[in-house]
Amino acid sequence: MQQEYILHNDEFILKNQPIITADNRSFRYGDGLFESMRMSGGKLKFAELHADRLRAGMKALKMESATLFDEYFLKQKTNELCKKNKLKDNVRFRLSVYRAGDGLYTPNSNKSGYVLEASALTESTYELNKKGLIVDVFDELTKPVDKLSNYKTCNSLVYVMAGLYKKQYNLDEAFILNQNGFLCESISSNIFVVYDKQIYTPALTEGCIAGVMRNVVMNIAKTNEIPVIQAQINPEVLKEAEEVFITNALGGIRWVMGYGRKRYFNEVTKLLSDKLNAL
Repeated sequence: MQQEYILHNDEFILKNQPIITADNRSFRYGDGLFESMRMSGGKLKFAELHADRLRAGMKALKMESATLFDEYFLKQKTNELCKKNKLKDNVRFRLSVYRAGDGLYTPNSNKSGYVLEASALTESTYELNKKGLIVDVFDELTKPVDKLSNYKTCNSLVYVMAGLYKKQYNLDEAFILNQNGFLCESISSNIFVVYDKQIYTPALTEGCIAGVMRNVVMNIAKTNEIPVIQAQINPEVLKEAEEVFITNALGGIRWVMGYGRKRYFNEVTKLLSDKLNAL
């Protein structure tokens, strides 16, 4: 059986070997961030966008060495790990970056460390889901809007609680609201709503993650002269919308079929999904 490795600070380590100690700041305080990335046909998708967001997040967290985590670094390290694990074309990666060093809430240093994980994917394209998702709005906790909201930080309890809600009510996905009660994002994706033949998505000022696929899909829409409006979106619009779809870097575009008794079409979603795969 092929042994699986991770890459920890430029060193290959067996996947089942412990690598952090009890004083690791990411474990203790959620002091870090991460990127989920996808390789298709042996090529790391949208590496530049992932690198831009990661470096911006590191700067926001005042972590050193942000400039090292560029597009070249992401491509090089993902390739090295693929070779080591004999992974070929279609791979899912998670890169976690944490503040190294000790200290209590106040860090003693701002140096950074990283862990890169890889696992095989079966599809080479972004498959549009055949069966639409059933969703609901999670309202037990809301997401704060602040200068860290747009980054994928390791402080993920709102998503964990939404995940438990999803499980409890047998849903495919749950939508999260921001502190002001407006649509923010889903557990793992950005939200798009087609209403009155216009596409709307929560603006970054609403506290959602600055999704890589969100960015890509907005550019595809723009290229095809389909206006996308970044706005403050009242969850009530879900009862009136024609289509709802969600996006992330791993799954591409996925369409939502139902919210409560409401059922949606997927015409615009299909069009955008086709354009995404044609890129």
